[in-house]
Amino acid sequence: MTPDLSMQLYSARNFPPLASQLAVLADLGYRNVEPFRALYDDVPGLVAALKTHGLTARSAHFSVELLESEFDRSLEIARALGTEILVLPYLLPADRPTDAEGWTDFAGRVGAIAGRATDHGLRTAWHNHDFEMVALSDGSRPIEHILGSGVEWEADAAWIVRAGEDPKAWIERYSGQIAAVHVKDIVATGENADEDGWADVGHGTMDWQGLWDAGIAAGAELMIAEHDNPSDFRRFAARSAEAMTAFGGGA
Repeated sequence: MTPDLSMQLYSARNFPPLASQLAVLADLGYRNVEPFRALYDDVPGLVAALKTHGLTARSAHFSVELLESEFDRSLEIARALGTEILVLPYLLPADRPTDAEGWTDFAGRVGAIAGRATDHGLRTAWHNHDFEMVALSDGSRPIEHILGSGVEWEADAAWIVRAGEDPKAWIERYSGQIAAVHVKDIVATGENADEDGWADVGHGTMDWQGLWDAGIAAGAELMIAEHDNPSDFRRFAARSAEAMTAFGGGA
């Protein structure tokens, strides 16, 4: 399978306007993007901009709070964007359970959201950071409880590394449950301080060819470039597109 090049638009948030961001991505060969909640204040504008630049939004980030409190609105947004996969991206520190029982309960909430989405022909995936990979007092990991709910996984390999874990092993473990992979890179300790230690894809320390192959083998349909704090968005987008194409992605 040759996945389209995709980009998490959070990476471009400090480089407005949206139209310019999308123009850059389309020019570089991206065919898909992943929107996030801040862009939903003007959904018609977002839809029009995507259409203008020939981009799709097969996946999109929706908070747990939005999906639980405003599911119908979330559904309308997803329908307007043509989104197939609703991605739950984060849980604020104050809202995170502290033990296995709490995470089991939270997984039940995630499963309920996924069930509602399935009833409407949509898929649901969880996007990890580092905290889901940290062992609880009983030795289990929050990610195990969450993925045990039956929800799919958008695996962020770089955050798995920052948690001190092997992303390839985790991706292989959940083969068949991987909907997408966030393609993000990390520099050596002490480098790129102005970019919080992140790197353009293929310009860091991670074995992205191996991770790319593992992600595809595990069933990932979307390979999504991301950088949490690039100092130059076009540079990041261009270098990442070049690297992802070499790994096996394509326009």
